[in-house]
Amino acid sequence: MHATIPVTVLSGSLGAGKTTLLNHLLRTADERDLAVLVNDMGKVNVDAELVAEGSDLDVENGVAELSNGCICCELTDDLETAVVRLAREREFDHLIVESSGISEPEPVAKLFTTASRVAARYEIDALVTVLDTRLFLDAFAGDEVPERTGETDDSSTDGETRPLSDLLIEQLETAHVVLLNKTDLCDPDELTEATALVQALQPSAETIETEFSAVDPDSVLDTDLFDSGQLAELAGWKRALDESDDDQSDHHHGGDGHHDDGHAHRHPDERYGIDSFVFRNRRPFHPERLVSFYRELPTEVVRSKGTAWVAGRDVKVGLSQAGQSVRATVRGPWIASLPAVDQELYRANRPGLEWHDDHGDRQTELVFIGTEFDEERLRNRLTDCLVDDGEWEHADALENPFPTEAGEAVVVREP
Repeated sequence: MHATIPVTVLSGSLGAGKTTLLNHLLRTADERDLAVLVNDMGKVNVDAELVAEGSDLDVENGVAELSNGCICCELTDDLETAVVRLAREREFDHLIVESSGISEPEPVAKLFTTASRVAARYEIDALVTVLDTRLFLDAFAGDEVPERTGETDDSSTDGETRPLSDLLIEQLETAHVVLLNKTDLCDPDELTEATALVQALQPSAETIETEFSAVDPDSVLDTDLFDSGQLAELAGWKRALDESDDDQSDHHHGGDGHHDDGHAHRHPDERYGIDSFVFRNRRPFHPERLVSFYRELPTEVVRSKGTAWVAGRDVKVGLSQAGQSVRATVRGPWIASLPAVDQELYRANRPGLEWHDDHGDRQTELVFIGTEFDEERLRNRLTDCLVDDGEWEHADALENPFPTEAGEAVVVREP
């Protein structure tokens, strides 16, 4: 037995093969004693029954069941209670937490990594995501994907349906292991494309092709892949931004508000035509032109994310695009918009912060990842979206659909 119990957090869209994987692991885990927490959005937890049916465990004694909600939000307290009770009442070697098909794995992982009674008993081993490979390709190709019942935005208060590409991105970009499942339904070229997309979106992931979720248990259990400090850094967009920061360390900012971004880019895997680039600028976007840019974004761009400076909005506008879905949120205020005393405090605590004499920390930093796109054309279009001097002077009078308050989200484009 470990001093602390290792935990695998399992995620994937509805129907991807998570329960099939659980059954497979319960049958093939050899000498490991596994405990499983399963979560289903329905009133009856079918997943728990299926897991028990395909293993030597039963729902009463082997599977702690959570239902009628999402593990990572409504049932966080129940999850904490359940895992502590499991550790107190039973002896086992490894815990698997299967989140529902509409859940994001990162909040679940944080429960086990923050200072709490849970973290004292458990340690995260790996975050594992199961992808329905055919559905994954369709979602990022802009093809119509059948709606899945219950796939709603967990943060939504009005039951808003959340695009499948958004869910897949959240589950993929934090994964240490990605199972490209149902490969028997894809041809070799499609598998090559899927592998390339996974590596571009999450370069650190170990990618395994599977049929019926059949995988060597050692590939997903006791892997020691988790690093509590690396959750946010796993994603391809974050890595591209960090690498671009290094490349741009010697560049200077002009006094006219423009930032020479040096055409910073990287090549995640040229063999598959996957590439990315970072667009930086210290002149704000015209809001309507920026919306038009994202609504006309070519399907070759499968992922973009970052912070935009939008004229008329003195807050950091977070932009997140996955496939045909684009959303804007507020990521907080610019430090330069705060009172002078607060600015000094923030700057003292962030010695590496780039600071412009006129604009402070206000700047756009957007990462674009895709397959064989025309980078120069996209850069030129983004530059055309910037305000001219006259528009900048009257920015507050511009029509502006972007959010202004923390927690507010705006759908810029939907499938």
